Amino acid sequence: MKNQKVVLAYSGGLDTSFCVKYLTIEKNMEVHAVLINTGGFEKEEIKTVEEKAYLLGAKSFTCIDNTFTFYEKCVRYLIFGNILKNNTYPLSVSAERIFQAIGVAQHAQLIGAKTIAHGSTGAGNDQVRFDLVFNVLGNDIEIITPIRDNQLSREAEIEYLKKHGINISWEKAKYSINQGLWGTSIGGNETLTSHQALPESAFPSQLKNNSSKNVELLLEKGELIGINGERYAHPVEAIRALQQLAAPFAIGRDTHVGDTIIGIKGRVGFEAAAPLIIIKAHHLLEKHTLTKWQQYWKEQLANWYGMLLHEGQLLEPVMRNIENFLTDTQQNVSGKSFIKLLPYRFELLGIESDFDLMNAKFGAYGEMNKGWSGEDVRGFTKILGNATKIHRAVNGAEILSQF
Repeated sequence: MKNQKVVLAYSGGLDTSFCVKYLTIEKNMEVHAVLINTGGFEKEEIKTVEEKAYLLGAKSFTCIDNTFTFYEKCVRYLIFGNILKNNTYPLSVSAERIFQAIGVAQHAQLIGAKTIAHGSTGAGNDQVRFDLVFNVLGNDIEIITPIRDNQLSREAEIEYLKKHGINISWEKAKYSINQGLWGTSIGGNETLTSHQALPESAFPSQLKNNSSKNVELLLEKGELIGINGERYAHPVEAIRALQQLAAPFAIGRDTHVGDTIIGIKGRVGFEAAAPLIIIKAHHLLEKHTLTKWQQYWKEQLANWYGMLLHEGQLLEPVMRNIENFLTDTQQNVSGKSFIKLLPYRFELLGIESDFDLMNAKFGAYGEMNKGWSGEDVRGFTKILGNATKIHRAVNGAEILSQF
């Protein structure tokens, strides 16, 4: 009987490597390994992953670079919305996983596979993100999850691979690192506790610059297109350039504590120098160029967008509605943001924009007004307090007893 095709979401790590061998031997399936690159793999790494896939018995290996798609369909909205999960985390890995799942589902359709597999365990968010996308896009495609279904330990996976002639060293690194365009997550023994901090050595980018550096970011309609006078062909290139510029300062480190999709609390370290600088620089520019109510409603919808994205709901139609709103708010978010990079931190210095609503011809806050008189303010405040004045008149002096 001809082997059934299965498309495997493959990264080259222990779990997905086990899946290649397990699906080939135990399920008699033709494994097509697919690596979806969202900005975290260099050419040499991809070559190594490909060699390992064929060594394990994969029928084919495909690497699909979705970095620019990831930016266009997701990252730009994370910037437009100034989205930080729990006011901390720039949704680095959670956003990337969804686009990796979409890429795998599209490849399965391309080669006519009726089955998809992934190496997620039953303990985290990724299993839900992958399953959710595959269920929506897969047209009743079968989903196989060997690690989750068999509740396998790391040791059991290694033993199985050795039994079948795969003697690769699977020595577990002390810290798990997931790197992509929009940041790097770091997990270790410390993040399994509620009180221990990750040590300095756990972070991929070490402090190499103890001085300071001023940086000028150019944004057009909310997107980063230039740094220090140099314009880039695409915002992805600008993000990468800013990351290289800021990484020697060890900027963007923190620990995120959040609610997982499966209902438990989770803790993860991360470093995201470029994402955090861009979000804060963009937010500062918006404070000058958007109205109070634009900023208010952006914050409300962006919070929902980030939560739904984190929980794998990118394909929900309401996300397109929010994206359209966020895009529309960016028409005047153009100008320069000035940043100072320092060891472990950065400072927002100011902005320049043709759309700056802090225009001196209308008055200077706390100094002088040019658009109204003292009598105008007296009349305004009478009307502003009218509803409260009526309430006090009806309820008598009781209102004073509350203070």
